Amino acid sequence: MRSRFDEQLDLLNKELITMGALCENAIAMSASALAEGKPVLAEEVPGLSAQIDQKEREIENLCLKLLLQQQPVAGDLRIVSSALKMITDMERIGHQSADIAEIIILANIRATEDTRAVHDMSLAVIQMVTDSISAFVKKDRQMARDVIAYDDVVDSFFDKVKKMLIELFSKPETDGEYAIDLLMIAKYLERIGDHAVNIARWVLFSITGNKEG
Repeated sequence: MRSRFDEQLDLLNKELITMGALCENAIAMSASALAEGKPVLAEEVPGLSAQIDQKEREIENLCLKLLLQQQPVAGDLRIVSSALKMITDMERIGHQSADIAEIIILANIRATEDTRAVHDMSLAVIQMVTDSISAFVKKDRQMARDVIAYDDVVDSFFDKVKKMLIELFSKPETDGEYAIDLLMIAKYLERIGDHAVNIARWVLFSITGNKEG
């Protein structure tokens, strides 16, 4: 019985890695579209978001089977319940990546020095998402704590982008709609960073029973 349970936990880890990779790709495609000024690159993101939704349902079903069929002990129960919470945040990451892609496509955003600053922010966010999932699979408390701490870096990027856009607004030749679109993209990225923090906190809970680790 325990052997079967361990096999299903291994499957759960693999499925979470797959879902995490989809999230990373969704953010990265939007980021590339932004950096290169090629909105067409963002057109695949909604499809990735749909795959993330499907993966959420599959993992949710697997977790429910583990809970109902295997009668997990306390430590295992924390792992499964944490995974259920994590996939909710990952699903939101997928949707927010799709929201970013929609802005890029509809606004036909071009590559500028301003978009490069937002692109740098997206790379930091991708790292947070990657490391939060890795921390769960590796049961690495320190990696989870590092993700939580790294949110300060993403917040700094967001502050930098806001200041940059405020300066843009002060110039009479600035396209106000373009600046607002960039601000919205940066805000979505900040929210994705917050979701990565939530995932990291659930990783800590799965290991210690305490979200503060």
